[in-house]
Amino acid sequence: MLIAGCISALFSLAFMACGHDAPSVTTATATAGGYICPMNCEKGKTYPQPGTCPVCNMKLEAVKAPAPASKAEYFTAFSSSVTPVEAGKSAVLSFTPKIQGNESALVPLDLVHEKKMHLIVVSDDLSYFDHVHPEFSEGGAYQIKLLEKGKDFTNGSGKNEIRLDKGGQYWAFADYKPTGGMNIADKIELTVNGTKSTPVVYKAEKRVSNVDGFTLSVETSKYGELTTGGHVHLPISIKKDGKPVDPTGFEQYLGEKAHLVLINTETKTFIHTHPMVEDGKLEASTTFGMPGFYRAWLQFQTEGKVHTADFVLKVAEETGKTHDYPHDHSGH
Repeated sequence: MLIAGCISALFSLAFMACGHDAPSVTTATATAGGYICPMNCEKGKTYPQPGTCPVCNMKLEAVKAPAPASKAEYFTAFSSSVTPVEAGKSAVLSFTPKIQGNESALVPLDLVHEKKMHLIVVSDDLSYFDHVHPEFSEGGAYQIKLLEKGKDFTNGSGKNEIRLDKGGQYWAFADYKPTGGMNIADKIELTVNGTKSTPVVYKAEKRVSNVDGFTLSVETSKYGELTTGGHVHLPISIKKDGKPVDPTGFEQYLGEKAHLVLINTETKTFIHTHPMVEDGKLEASTTFGMPGFYRAWLQFQTEGKVHTADFVLKVAEETGKTHDYPHDHSGH
């Protein structure tokens, strides 16, 4: 199966919040007045007062009068310099934001978390994960380089290069914010020819991750276990060489102390949130629209190095429990 030169029927997700796959084209709209998450976590929901988003913890922004761009319908056109894409071989992958009905128009993008576009690439079984940042090129495309097997990264991993050494189905989540519009997140299917790995099946929780001498543990929240139907908290304690580590000392990574991506193993529902430092721990907060197992990747930076810890979390179906904490924009 070849990678399509331009995917016109993309699966779009509301970035960081939704629990389901949305129609193929993302419409970026917002109601004038009040305050809204700059990442549009809650699909245009506004608040009467300033604060932080209850889903991703970003500072709410005042809603401005609707701009022409805010009414546009966006999609991401995908193309490859080589078709079919082969595992372990070089290629250039291009992701071009476009406007439905005005495809020839260039789409300017705002800087969000220090980049114009973020790309999360995962294998279909979620055993592979990479977070890279495509670079702008002529024609409005944002490109990443696919390296041949064994070739070193030019400037280290996490930049604009990735490796796909195994064949199979992959998903690329392209997120960006058109100037004057709301945040977009498109889920794009990538098919890579070549020998496939044996799929990994995640059917048990993994709440402890060891990476680069750090031990990170997802603890049980004081508000209870993870369920759908409400706001949930994920406290994460950190140790290094057996000693507690205060994440206050972590360096800023893409404008935050840490980034947490969660993807449902069955539906591929995508969530992205930004943990806050709370009582000497990182504490993430979000909502889950779908029950099941989620793969989770926490990224943070120390001494110029980005660390990626991985977890497996189980989210249960809500059973009518009433949460005793506010679903507001407190950021906790």
